Amino acid sequence: MTQPDCLMDCDAIVVNFNAGAFLLKCVNSVLAEGVSRVVVVDNHSTDNSLTILSHELKDVNRVTVVRNRTNLGFARGCNVGIKKATASRLLFLNPDSFLEPGALKVLTAVLDKEPRAGAVGGLLCNSDGTEQPGGRRVFPTPRRAVLRAFGLSRFSAFLPKAFADFLMYKDPLPTHPIAVESISGACMLVKREMVEDVGLWDKKFFLHCEDLDWCMRMRKKGWVTLFVPGAQIIHAWGVCGRQRPVFVEYHKHRGMVRFFNKHFRTRYPLSVWVVVCAGVWVRFLFVAGYHSFQYQKRKFKDKS
Repeated sequence: MTQPDCLMDCDAIVVNFNAGAFLLKCVNSVLAEGVSRVVVVDNHSTDNSLTILSHELKDVNRVTVVRNRTNLGFARGCNVGIKKATASRLLFLNPDSFLEPGALKVLTAVLDKEPRAGAVGGLLCNSDGTEQPGGRRVFPTPRRAVLRAFGLSRFSAFLPKAFADFLMYKDPLPTHPIAVESISGACMLVKREMVEDVGLWDKKFFLHCEDLDWCMRMRKKGWVTLFVPGAQIIHAWGVCGRQRPVFVEYHKHRGMVRFFNKHFRTRYPLSVWVVVCAGVWVRFLFVAGYHSFQYQKRKFKDKS
């Protein structure tokens, strides 16, 4: 890989956990965009992702690898990367994602144009180019989350106000950058100035919902979050967690409860709060049961 003639004042932070060959593809895509440095924070991976990176990476001078002795989780991993980075712009990118050519320049131009823009995110896509959920969202109030968790948001086509979803990917794709309440931590470009004002990622989130929390905290401090449809990112959804689906689902549901407790608890009577929390964990039991059943089914199939 040839180094770009002019490097951006931007450091990329990639928190890795068992991403395999995707990690190398992710890092190369960011280096090709002209970042000044890539900080790979490895959460004690047990696969060959770091071996592939060290053997096949061409531009080693712009890549720093931090090896954690345990899996610190995504939020704490991001914070480790922030402390290692030095640029005025920070790009957080999942190791199972890669930037399409020109995406970072588009994101940077939008971030720099709006003085109060704290974070910008692009169009998260599957490999076939279809948009993924999560790239643009409104905040999931307990009501919205319960509607989605139990499949009731599908009725939003008939009664949009009563059954509104917090995911916006089914809405028409805008033709220009728009302000949204939240974007995804899978790809998020931020200003260091915002980080110094709002604070680091909340380390009490292990996996999932930490991006919602950060965007909420930005909003409370007067920062704007923007969705940029002209910057495309291919995201191989779920690569890092596919071997431990129940573990991932546990932390996803736990993160949602923490998010609700942190930002919405005082707005609801205790009785409503108990019902919401119970609903979250009941859903987890159903999802965990499904994954356990699928695991036993595959295990039986392999033996026969």
